Parts: sequence; C-alpha cells; structure tokens
Amino acid sequence: MVQDWKAKAEAKRQSILDSIPSKWKLDKVPSAQEQRDVTGKYIQQFLDPKEVEITETDAVGIAKQVASGTWTAVAVTEAFCHRASLAHQLVSCLHETFFDAALSDAKALDAYFAEHKKVKGPLHGVPVSLKDQFHVKDVETSMGYVGWIGTFEGKPDDPRKGVYESEMVRELRNLGAVLYCKTSVPHTLMAGETVNNIIKYTYNPKNRNLSCGGSSGGEGALIGLRGSPLGFGTDIGGSIRIPSAFNGLYGIRPSAGRLPYEGMANSMDGQNTVLSVVGPLATTAGSVKLAVQSLLSQNPHLYDPMVVEMPWRQAEEDFIHKQSKSSGLCFGVMKSDGVALAQPPVTRAIDMVVSALEKEGHKVIEWKPTPTHEELSNWIFKSFGFDGGKDLQGAFGLSGEDVAKQVLLPPDAKEFTGTDIAAVNVEQRAAKKKYMDYWNSTAELTGTGRPVDAVISPVAPYAAARPEGYKYYNFTVWVNGLDYTSAVVPVTTADKNKDKYPEGYTPISEADKVVVEDYDAEIYDGAHVSVQLVGRRFHEERMLAAAEYVGSLLGR
Repeated sequence: MVQDWKAKAEAKRQSILDSIPSKWKLDKVPSAQEQRDVTGKYIQQFLDPKEVEITETDAVGIAKQVASGTWTAVAVTEAFCHRASLAHQLVSCLHETFFDAALSDAKALDAYFAEHKKVKGPLHGVPVSLKDQFHVKDVETSMGYVGWIGTFEGKPDDPRKGVYESEMVRELRNLGAVLYCKTSVPHTLMAGETVNNIIKYTYNPKNRNLSCGGSSGGEGALIGLRGSPLGFGTDIGGSIRIPSAFNGLYGIRPSAGRLPYEGMANSMDGQNTVLSVVGPLATTAGSVKLAVQSLLSQNPHLYDPMVVEMPWRQAEEDFIHKQSKSSGLCFGVMKSDGVALAQPPVTRAIDMVVSALEKEGHKVIEWKPTPTHEELSNWIFKSFGFDGGKDLQGAFGLSGEDVAKQVLLPPDAKEFTGTDIAAVNVEQRAAKKKYMDYWNSTAELTGTGRPVDAVISPVAPYAAARPEGYKYYNFTVWVNGLDYTSAVVPVTTADKNKDKYPEGYTPISEADKVVVEDYDAEIYDGAHVSVQLVGRRFHEERMLAAAEYVGSLLGR
C-alpha cells in the first residue's frame, strides 16, 4: 500500500514537470543556500525583454494593453506560461498546467477582438491562475490528495470527471480571462504552509528558507514570482491572507456569499458554521479590485444560491477616498491579541502603517475587543472538527498516504452531535453580537463621529513561517469566525539589523514563547512583511479602497 501511493505520487509529480515544454526547462535549480531569493532579476534572466515587460505588468495594465490592441492575448499567455513554468521548477507551486488549452482560448479571444473590434469582457486576455479546488474541464483536481488522482473528488466513476467546471470558472471565461494552470495546496487545505505528497513542499520565492504560506500557497508563490498577474484562492482560516502576506501581495478575504463558491472541491463540505470563501490575490490593489468588480458584473447570485444580490457599490469605495481627504479616517491597531505578540518584523510593519496614517492626520486607537480573540478561537476551532475528522480521514484512506505534520487535524475523533453543533452556533451568534457592540462603542474614541473604519492587524506573528513552523492561527481565524472582510497590504521586508525583540522581553504566554523561540533575524532577513486591514461584514469595497490608500502612503 505504501509503495503504491508513493509511486502514484511520484508519477503525478513527474507528469507536472513533463508538461513543461523542454525549451523552458532549467539546467540547474540552485539550493536555497546558493540562491535565497529567486524573484526579480534572478528569474528575469531566463526570459526575453518582452516577456519581462508583459509579466511584470499588473492585471489592470494587461487588460488595457490587450484592449488597445498593443498586445495580443496569445503573446501575453505565452509569456505567463513560460514564467509559470520557471516558477514551478524553482519553488514547486503547480499541480496542473494546461498551456495548450490556454493558448487555444487566447487565439479565440484574439480572433474575437479582430472581428468585433472590442474585448469580450474586462478580463479579456488576462491570464488567471486558480487554486487546485477549482474544477476545469479536461483538467484534474487532486487538491493535494494522492487518492484523488484520476478521480472526481475521490470518486473514480463519477460522470463529472473531466467535464465539470466550477461556477466561477464559467464566469471568468465569460469575462475573457485565460485560464492556464492550477496551483499547489496542502492536502486537506487546513495548514498555513503548502505541503503534500505529490509536489512535496512549496517554498517562498523571496526567501526559500521559508514557507509561501497556505492553503492558497501555490497561488502566493506563483504570483510572487510574477508567473501570474491574478489568481484565486480560498480562505477558511487565513488561506488567502497568509500567502498574500508571505509573498508581498494584495489579497482579499470577502465575506461569505459575496463571490461564487458553487461547484468547487473542498474539505469538510457541509460544515457551515465557519464558511470557506473565495477571493483574489494579485500584485496590485487595482488588480484585486478589477477581479471583484468583474465577477460581480456577472450577477453570481443568479447562479450560486449562497451568493447575495449585491453588485459593486461605488459609493462604498468612494466613502474611503472622500473621508481620507476630508474629516479623516480612524483605525484600530492590534500588535498582540493578548496571547501572542507579532515578531519584530511584523510589529515594525504595523508601526510603519500607523506612522504613515498619523502623518496624514488620521486617528489610530488601540484595539481591545470583547470577546477576546482567544475566546473566539475556542469555538472557531471546534467547528473544524464537527465530523470528528471523518472527511479528512476518508480522503487519506483512499490511498493510505502519510499526513503532513503541518495539517490541522481535529484534536480528537469525537463526532459532534446536532446538539453540540447548535451550542457552538449559539456561541458564535453571541460572540458576533458582542464584537459588533464593541466595534460600535469605538465611535466615542475616534473623533469622527463614527466607529473605526478598519482594524490594522498582523496576518501572522511571522513575516513568513519556517517549514513546520506555522503554529499560531489566531491572528487570522477571528476574521473568519465573525465573517468580516479583510484585505492584505504589503508593507516592507524583514531586516536583520532593525528587527529585534525589545531587550529583556518576556513572553506573555506559552504560545508567545513558541513564537519568540521561532524567531531568527538572519533566517527571516529579506522576507516580505505585510498587514491586514479588517472591516465589517460585506465591506469589500471599503477595504479594497483602504488597502489601495494605505499602500499608496507606503509607496506600494
């Protein structure tokens, strides 16, 4: 049995490499010790100047260049297929490539443009990568499970195999996007790092001593290497925000029901207390906004019963821009949740954001919510174990494969009763109300006459975790439990000469002690450092505007 799953995983791993055209194969991949950072000039050496120009243009710029007729969809697609191929060889970030199908789609888009003298949609000719939860016709979805290889979600004879597509895939095609690859995930999706028995480990391209994050880690690594201008991940506990932060990207975790999740593969399907949501990651805030706006134009509420009827609200975006120029904005700020303090690079990034905002006349107050985030995490993590781990165990049982150490498995095998689940849901509802009341109460402190506009928070205590080192999730899961909106903003990079704990610092808890002991300024040096801006439920337009504004203050 062991030999069988290992051989199957090896064959799949090799098939991904074999799908890369020989002309794009690297003669040698340096070790992390030989070449820590493979972004920028390092990967550029394998591309021609035109490919560099195309792949280092954001999704907004690509859409404009194609719409003007300056670039063809085919030229753009070929450039990104090449760079994605290089990215995979450097950090192992792909599960599937379908370059021939992408080029065929790009040719059809160019033909459409030539005939109609207009684009098919706002994403016409923009390559879009997808986390390996999306079903795409003629493309496998393994989600990192060896037992899913050659099946439809573990079912070998399911008639949907090879022909079914997720709802968002259909919408992206309608918008003119070119789909060309699917990216790596940790099996189960329940990990802040990306590792499985098929592709092994996906490393951080900016610092290959570190993790790219998870569970949308392949997306983060690929976009970080500019092998994609725009991609989609999912987030049930931080899985969009962690890879965005670790790879210096913008990303958004929208509230559940804003964007279509219909028809995607998932773990623990049917657990509805804390829902997984889908959202974009990209190199610029404008690209993330373009993705959300474009999808909302497709009326997803007509095709996904879980999506609310809420088109793009320009007034909500304008609110942030107007307030930033008039009476000012107010932010809550949190460096510690009372259990752990973010490591020095992250606390410095928060200080940089606060300083930039205060310099512009905005108000920043300390964020001390009730209930505490530790209290929130207690029931949030319970929800992940409602089925006693049966779904995850069943998926692993298909092949008998080993489970990665990083995976968050339920602490015990006890299956919750309906009464147990109801009790957690009651606890959730009460917590949401208390947190709402706290947020409302800040109106007395802001000086604006309204509660804080957003909360500045770490995404993780780490700039980017070391392999097997992502152990603290409380900075992200509170957002999921409350179903708030959160946008990630890249701030700076770790600096071993600046980022040090205060002299004599004493950990405030056992969890904080683990975070402190993990920190090594030399190892983390050069890693991306980001923050998240958290807004209330369905505040996507506001948080995207806030992210763009804060990014502009930081020169990002």
